[in-house]
Amino acid sequence: MTLPKGSASQTVVVTGASSGIGVDLARTLATRGHALTLVARRAERLEELADELRDEFGAAVTVLPCDLGDPQARAQLADVLLAGPPLAGLCNNAGYGVNGNFVDNDPERERGMIELNVDALHDLTLRLLPSMVDRGSGAILNVASTAAFQPLPGFASYAATKAFVLSFSEALSAELQGTGVSCTALCPGPVRTEFAEVAGSKSFEDSLPEFTIVTSEEVARKAVDAMEKGSRDVIPGLTNRVQTIAGRLTPRSLLLPAMKRITR
Repeated sequence: MTLPKGSASQTVVVTGASSGIGVDLARTLATRGHALTLVARRAERLEELADELRDEFGAAVTVLPCDLGDPQARAQLADVLLAGPPLAGLCNNAGYGVNGNFVDNDPERERGMIELNVDALHDLTLRLLPSMVDRGSGAILNVASTAAFQPLPGFASYAATKAFVLSFSEALSAELQGTGVSCTALCPGPVRTEFAEVAGSKSFEDSLPEFTIVTSEEVARKAVDAMEKGSRDVIPGLTNRVQTIAGRLTPRSLLLPAMKRITR
């Protein structure tokens, strides 16, 4: 129940591979000998990363540009993946956040976030997991967040999407025991990526103490380590692990007002 050893005859799919954690997941996997299939909307960025990984690590890299928020495009992507090399792993990393009061946020961005963070992850797993189970080998990494462990006023929908990812992944991990396939939930806290800029929460991120920030490189390394071990979940950073415990145990009557002040 672990990620197979790196091989040019199998591939690991990384979605959201054009920036942030996705880029470093691809780099970390390449250093460990894995062939890669990179998926994101921005083809130019994917090609740049693919060239880098080929030049530096000799990795076999396939680029498949795709808007994962489009159900038809997802279906076509899954067909291409299933027709290609066997899947050693699937890293469902694509996603974004929206900061602000739910009632004030752009409805299209809110709905798009649900489609990408939840529907795309669920859809790709549903389509691709059976091939791994049939072979008795493979690893899935679903990127959740420390936001999954408690409601977050100001990030109401985002936290809810990540709560889904965490719950789904942990249950799937239990269901897959004995199949040779694992499912790991990655729950990063604050990371210096494009996330805050896209979410509209840059000022909030900038106000955080530096010791709470974990680098994207470390998150990716911990994530791939967890895939190799077949771990149920991984929370990079001691501060983040403590925060998730507090998020689960603190009474909501105390937690919600405090989180509302922090996220504003």
